[in-house]
Amino acid sequence: MSTVDAAPLGGRVVLVTGAHGGLGSAASRACAQAGATVVLLGRRVRQLEKLHDAITAVAEHTPVLYPLDLEGASPDDFADLAQRVGDAYGRLDGLLHCATEFRGLTPLEHTDPAGFARAIHVGLTAPWWLTQACLPLLRKSDDGAVVFVVDDPARVSRAYWGGYGIAQHGLSAMVGMLHAELASGRVRVAGLQPGPMRTPLRSRAFVEDQDRDARDPAFAAAACVELLSSEGRRWRGTVRTLE
Repeated sequence: MSTVDAAPLGGRVVLVTGAHGGLGSAASRACAQAGATVVLLGRRVRQLEKLHDAITAVAEHTPVLYPLDLEGASPDDFADLAQRVGDAYGRLDGLLHCATEFRGLTPLEHTDPAGFARAIHVGLTAPWWLTQACLPLLRKSDDGAVVFVVDDPARVSRAYWGGYGIAQHGLSAMVGMLHAELASGRVRVAGLQPGPMRTPLRSRAFVEDQDRDARDPAFAAAACVELLSSEGRRWRGTVRTLE
């Protein structure tokens, strides 16, 4: 008889940012199929609606749509989001950060200042503002988890990765820093470095038919579920790298 939990996220409330993106969509589906009530956060309403309908057709719990553009969102917007989740569920069990901003490879010298600021904000500042707003809710969970999806720091340190690469380094540093501050509490923090995935973001830097190392995001979605579940406790304070 299998000892694998068929619903490792059963009864949990999980918020996924960038839910309509490559990994965000796959992770949202996987979390819902693992038993979670998923709050789908993203800026593209039509894509969120399609994802909502797809999940509703196969999952026990109906997901919740929360359209929000991280680029223009303020700390007050994130506080309002946390208030709404708290009013609806009384807690938050998982926060999965999949949203990011990358428009293509460009020399730093020639990067549009607004584009650089946007990449830093969406990739680093906004995830922290959202996490900060949600920490009180996460502390109400018996097993609150924050998971940051990060890129390979060695790769994005190379030329032309711009604000996206710099934001990714900051996000990786945030995992260790936030873990050190929360290590004695009820909320755990971890990172996930999924490796190359066939996503729209990656296609802006690599030619798809020559990118043989890239895998389907569903491969990483399973790791997202594990990190958000009770099994994820063993990865607390670390960045899990998928081989």
